[in-house]
Amino acid sequence: MSFPQKETREGCWNSRDKYWECLESFNNDDKRCAEFRKFYEAKCPAQWVKHFDRKRNYMKFKERMEKEGYDPLDSK
Repeated sequence: MSFPQKETREGCWNSRDKYWECLESFNNDDKRCAEFRKFYEAKCPAQWVKHFDRKRNYMKFKERMEKEGYDPLDSK
């Protein structure tokens, strides 16, 4: 796989950002953002989509931990 050109990368990032904005505005409703998801997957290499999805999930996890705090399980 060759490294994408600047225009290709920017197209990927823009489609990713629009998809994420849709998820934020519709409370993570994938059905309402399906068109954005298709465009995002079409514009970005599959490995990038996987990476960005994992990154978003981790960022959401961190936000939740900051708001709700961390409650470790008791190891008895």
